[in-house]
Amino acid sequence: MSLIPADNPIAAVAGLFVIAAAGFLIEKTKIGALLTGAVWAILLAILASNIGLIPQSSDGYDFVFTYFVPILIPLFLMKADLKKIFFETTRTTLAFLLASLGTVIGAIVAFSLVDLGDREAAAAGTFTATYIGGSVNYAALVDLTGLRESDPSFVSGATAVDNLYSGLFLALLALLPGWNWIAKRFVQRDHSQASEEETATETTSTSAASLMFSATFALIVVVLGDAITGWMVSQFGEGAGNWRYAVITVLALIPATAFPRTMGSLHGGYELGIGLSFVFFAAIAAGADVIGLIETAPILIFVIGVMLVVHGIVTFGLGALFRLSLPELITASNAAILGATTAPALAAAKGWKDLVTPGVLVGVFGYAIGTIIATAVYQFWPG
Repeated sequence: MSLIPADNPIAAVAGLFVIAAAGFLIEKTKIGALLTGAVWAILLAILASNIGLIPQSSDGYDFVFTYFVPILIPLFLMKADLKKIFFETTRTTLAFLLASLGTVIGAIVAFSLVDLGDREAAAAGTFTATYIGGSVNYAALVDLTGLRESDPSFVSGATAVDNLYSGLFLALLALLPGWNWIAKRFVQRDHSQASEEETATETTSTSAASLMFSATFALIVVVLGDAITGWMVSQFGEGAGNWRYAVITVLALIPATAFPRTMGSLHGGYELGIGLSFVFFAAIAAGADVIGLIETAPILIFVIGVMLVVHGIVTFGLGALFRLSLPELITASNAAILGATTAPALAAAKGWKDLVTPGVLVGVFGYAIGTIIATAVYQFWPG
């Protein structure tokens, strides 16, 4: 029994929105800033569900999983102009591709060291998704693999460990430039001069119309993606359905690349996606059983620790061979592990002015390729 009954789906979703909003508010405080808003939303949802404020399962949560997750992909990819990513940020894009390779190899190594049974392929794919793209890719793989329904406590534990390591990894990346014995092993470049794009002042405004256009675009992409996926299933069998989110990703990228100015004029889609992703995390965490979390967390701490170590070795090891600078590799690794938000922020804080925009672009590139690569990892995982 809970204060909000499970058979009241609107009230259950309202509870998730309250928790998501609280996450945004808490992260603005001095103490709350030590963690991200997503982490606070997760912790609050676990607490609320385990003390009986909100239900641990509800049809309202199923609504979030069914409709929010696919819509998040086009919202995050509305401005993912692949031409700009490849031709204007060449070295940073190469660094990001190395970081993505490091994530895949890290997943293969880490999840081969433990026996997670039937959920091994799903877990490997899910963490590949989040450490190439981010929350939107994580959401897609959790849904695609069925992990959310089969083992909600495992997913909640994975989400908590993911966010824990994200904070620690960001702190480590921020410290790396100060370690001379590491810095001197990489080619030196001056990243203190801002590019024309960083120096240009752009005033953007989010209006009711732009939000409506963004939501309309996202919904149309999902409808077309589901139609194509349905055709693929009819032609190639049920297994083709696992590529649903990859298809949606490709459909979102086409107009973003073909009509960058038009898509660039739509403001608010990314911010709307961030807000909905907080609600998704709250819904995931609400299904967590504290005892189950305690049982799964230790093995996940080990596995994800190994995965990130391998990611770092591959990224920075190959990066040195390709004569990429340490700031370029840090920005790319940051974009892969933490996403398009923290990568430019760290670059700006370090004075790497010409890496601010590339940090955003490769982070968005991660949203574009994360689901596709992670789906392949899940599909072709041995056993």
